[in-house]
Amino acid sequence: MMILESMRMAWRSLMMGKLRAFLTMLGIIIGVGAVIALISIGQAATGSVTSQIQALGSNLITVTPMRSAGAVLYYPQDVAWLKQVVPQISADAPLMTGQVTSDYGSQSYATTLMGTSPASLQIQGRKLAAGRYIIASDVTYRRAVAVIGPTVEQQLFGVTSGLGKTIYVNGTPLAVIGVLQSAGGSFGANADDVILTPVTTAEEILGTNQVSSIIAEARSSDIAPLAVAQIEAVMDARFASQNAAVVVSQDQILSALSTITNTLTLMLGGIAGISLLVGGIGIMNIMLVTVAERTREIGLRKAIGARRGAILTQFLVESGILSLVGGAIGALLGGLGATIMARALGWSGGVATNSIVLALGFSLVVGIVFGMWPAMRASRLDPIEALRQG
Repeated sequence: MMILESMRMAWRSLMMGKLRAFLTMLGIIIGVGAVIALISIGQAATGSVTSQIQALGSNLITVTPMRSAGAVLYYPQDVAWLKQVVPQISADAPLMTGQVTSDYGSQSYATTLMGTSPASLQIQGRKLAAGRYIIASDVTYRRAVAVIGPTVEQQLFGVTSGLGKTIYVNGTPLAVIGVLQSAGGSFGANADDVILTPVTTAEEILGTNQVSSIIAEARSSDIAPLAVAQIEAVMDARFASQNAAVVVSQDQILSALSTITNTLTLMLGGIAGISLLVGGIGIMNIMLVTVAERTREIGLRKAIGARRGAILTQFLVESGILSLVGGAIGALLGGLGATIMARALGWSGGVATNSIVLALGFSLVVGIVFGMWPAMRASRLDPIEALRQG
């Protein structure tokens, strides 16, 4: 009953100075809103990138030779060799990349040319929006064909389809036989901004048969770590050098990404939490002013028998209400802001429930902790001195 009565008295007191109460809560509102918004946006960003990586499949392995260690791979011998010496992989494909200029009519666009083989479509988990993909005979007969990403199609053809048309890549005519479905971007790279050709055709355009990297598919996700270790071992042995190649699986990328994003999210949440402490200082200041203004009231209450515990409870409840109401408003604004931003960026996910509970709980603790000193000061006032000062 004492707590309920203290809450009613605290609420009436706060309603008598609504503007002051709101300004006092402002630090808590900003702090809670920032914490919830940053944590929710961080989790949405992590989920978006994670889904893009998972779409490639947990069996994907990328092998990038380190030229600084003397490792250089060539097509076709090194691609065939890797599959022969590593039984844990079921398929592999070369990636021969270079920057090129593509032209169609009066339109010109700088993009990435990637020479590859038919297996790359399945290994990378890509799908076609129209047309067909590269086939074995395209590679064998060095056919001048290309599969383009949707970004290239938009830049060269606008709203019309590029299927069946001929583009010029560094002056070489290529017939567009297919258009990829959009895969979006990750790690700052746009997977849709690419022109895919048979690796033998890319050799002629780029003037080299050096392979930038090899992508491989492990026979199962369970043996992907074993495949990675085996590839590292055979690459080091072949080039008589440690770390001759960077070999990574999708699981390793996801694990590293999770560690990085969780650390960043916690760091951003901690920075935003500083404003909660600032808000707590604001509550302490206003509660000290309130104690000074209500000295006579405190003296009267103590004179008629109010105990120190009742006075302490009343002022703690006031500071708790200030922080909790401020936290609720901040949670609403932070959640709304996070949802709007996530939708604007095309990310899925909503407000993290754990962030709301954490922020509200922390704001309540801040209010009580910073309200303790003013409450204790009020409870310790001597009734005679309080009435005299009032």
